[in-house]
Amino acid sequence: AVDCIKIAIQNLFKLADTIPACDVCEAASIVLCFVKDSYPISSALLTEFENNDGYQLLLKIILRCEGLQQNEGDPYLDEILDMLTCLTTCGKTELKVSGNIVHPQLPHFNFEQTRSSGMTVKNLQAFQVLQSIFMKSNDQHLCGRILEAIGTIWAWDTVNFFLLEWTLQPINQFTDIIHFKPHPVQVQFFRLVESIVLDLSYVPHEILKKVQYLIKENTVPFCTLTALRCLLSMTQKDLLFSDIFRDSGLLGLLLALLRKQAKILRKSAGTHQPGLEEGTEKELNAVMLKMVAALTVGSVRNTVVLKDYGMVPYIKIFLDDECYRSATLSILEQLSVINYEEYMSIIIGALCSSTQGELHLKLDLLKSLLRILESPKSHSAFRTCSGFNGLLSLLSDMEGALQDPPSGLWAAVGQNCILELVFYTLQGITAALHLDPVNSNFFQRNGLFEKMAEDLGSLGCFWTQGEWQIPLSLERTRTFGEFLDAAFCSSEPFPMWLKNCIWILNFLDHMVKGTLHLESYFKEERKPEMGEASRDDQEGPQAQEEHPVAFKRPGNKLPASAHRWEMGDCAIVHPGAVCVMVRLLPKLYKEGHSQLSQEIQCAVVDHIQSLVKSEKSRQVMCGSGLLSTIITSCQDAFRNESHPLHLPLTRVFEKLASQAIEPDVLR
Repeated sequence: AVDCIKIAIQNLFKLADTIPACDVCEAASIVLCFVKDSYPISSALLTEFENNDGYQLLLKIILRCEGLQQNEGDPYLDEILDMLTCLTTCGKTELKVSGNIVHPQLPHFNFEQTRSSGMTVKNLQAFQVLQSIFMKSNDQHLCGRILEAIGTIWAWDTVNFFLLEWTLQPINQFTDIIHFKPHPVQVQFFRLVESIVLDLSYVPHEILKKVQYLIKENTVPFCTLTALRCLLSMTQKDLLFSDIFRDSGLLGLLLALLRKQAKILRKSAGTHQPGLEEGTEKELNAVMLKMVAALTVGSVRNTVVLKDYGMVPYIKIFLDDECYRSATLSILEQLSVINYEEYMSIIIGALCSSTQGELHLKLDLLKSLLRILESPKSHSAFRTCSGFNGLLSLLSDMEGALQDPPSGLWAAVGQNCILELVFYTLQGITAALHLDPVNSNFFQRNGLFEKMAEDLGSLGCFWTQGEWQIPLSLERTRTFGEFLDAAFCSSEPFPMWLKNCIWILNFLDHMVKGTLHLESYFKEERKPEMGEASRDDQEGPQAQEEHPVAFKRPGNKLPASAHRWEMGDCAIVHPGAVCVMVRLLPKLYKEGHSQLSQEIQCAVVDHIQSLVKSEKSRQVMCGSGLLSTIITSCQDAFRNESHPLHLPLTRVFEKLASQAIEPDVLR
C-alpha cells in the first residue's frame, strides 16, 4: 500500500500538466481519501504521502483549477480541499508555541482559560498548502474556499487561531495582498478578521495595524471601504476600540481625509460634476463619518481630539447630503457634551439657513435637537443661541403650507410632512421650556407665545379673511376627543383643513400640560443606508390611508392622550399655550363649513373652560394674561349675546375675573 501511494504520486506528477484538470482532481481525491481514512488506524500512508512531495502535488493540481467554471471538476476539487482541511489536525504531537499577547485586550479575554478540544492543528504542512493557494491564486472560488476552511479550523478549536498566527501568520500575510483579490473575497476576508474580535474576543493588534495601513494607502477604494466597515463593526462592539484606534492614529487619519473631502464638497456646492462623489467614493465618505461617530460616542477624549483638529466647521458641511447626515449629527451631538453652545449655534444656524423645500433636513435637525434638549444643561445654550426665534422662524417660513388645496412648492411636499414639521418644531420649543423657569419667563416676557399664535394662524388651515357669520343653533355638539376620533378613526369624511387644525390644537394642548416633547405621533421612517435597499414597503398598507406618513395610533383608536381633553384636573405647565389656542379660536372657520366650524369652536371653548376649574389653574392663567387675550381675540362673541360662543366664553371670563382682573381688561 505504501508503494501504491508513492507510485500514484509519481504518476500524477507526470500527468498533471497533460490530462484535463477535472480528471487529475478525481485521481488526486481518491489517493487523498486513502491517506485520510487510513490515518486513525496507521499513519504510514500519510508519512509516505508527505515524504514523496504529496503536498506539492496537491498545490500544483489545485492551482491548475484556477479559472475553471464551477461545474468543471468542482466536486472533486471541493473534496480535496475538505480532506486537506481535515489533515491539518492529523499529527502525533501537539504544537508547542508561545505567543506574545499584546495589550490592551477586551476585559473578558483570558488566553490562559482557552481550553483545547482536541481538534487542534498538528500538521502545518497541510495548512501551508491552503495558505499557498490563497497567496498564489486570484480565483474567486478557490480563495473563497480557503477562507471557509480557515473559518472551519477556528471553529473546531479557538486555540487554532493562535497556533496558526504564532507560526505561519496566514491572516497577517493575507492582509498584505487582499487588495489584489476579487471583491467578494475581500468582503469574506474582512468578515473573517471581524470574527476574531466578535467571536474570539481577541484584539489582533498586528493585523489591525496592517488593515489601517491598507486604509491609509487606499490603493483599491472598494478594499478600503470593506476594511473600514470591518473596523467600524469592531468599534461598535466595545469602547476599548475608541482608545485603540485613537492611539494608533486611525482617528487622525480619518479626520484628515474628511477635511479633504469636505473642502471638495464645499467647492462643488450647487454644481454636479459627473463621476464626482459617486459610487464607492461616496460610500467611503459615509463610512468614514460613521467610523468617526462611533469613535466619539462615549469618548470625550476623542471628541476633544476632533475639536482640537479644527474639524467642526468641516464636519457640518456634510449635513446637506442626506446619506451623510445621520453620522454627522451623531458627531455633532457628541460635541455638545463638551460645548453645548457650539452645537446649538450649528443646528439653529442650519435650521435658519435651510430652504423651504429642505423639509427632511429640518426634520433631522429637529430630531437631533430634541435628543440634546433632554439634558437640562442644554437649555441655557439653546436660549442664548436664539433657539426660540430660530424655531419660530420655521413656522413663519411655512406660511400657507397647509392650504387646501396646497399650492406652489407645498403641493409637491404633502401636507402630512408639513404637519410633522410643525409637530417637531413645537416639540423642540416645549422641550426647551420643560422645567426651566428662566426659559419659560424669557418666552413669555418676549411675546413669543403671541408670535407662535400668529405663525400657526398663517399656516393656511386657519381662517385669515376677517369676520364671518355662523348659525345660531347647533344640531349636535361633540367634545374635542370625539372630534379626534371622528376625524381620524371613522369613515366620516372630514375636510383636510379641519383635520390639520385639530392636530395643531392637540399639539398645543399637550404643550399646555408640558408633555408634548414626550409624545410620538409620527412613525419613524428608517432611511436606507448607502448600498441598502429601502424597507419602506415593509410598513404595510395601513400607513397609506389619508395621511401618507401616518400617525401612530393603536388599532382603531387614537392615542389615549387625545381623550385627556376632557380632564379638568391636569396641571397647566405652559399657560401661554392656552392663550395661543384662544387666539386661534376665531380662525377655526372655513367658508362652506359654517356648522362644522361652530361646532369645533364650541368644543375648544368647553375644553378651555375645563382647564380653569381649579383655583390654582385660574391663578396661573390670570398671570399669563388669558383675560386680555380673550377680550382682544373674541370681541365679536362678547358683543353679540346671540353668538354661540358668548355664553361659554363669558363663563371662562367670570371664572378668571373672580380670581384677578387687570384694570384695562375691566374697562
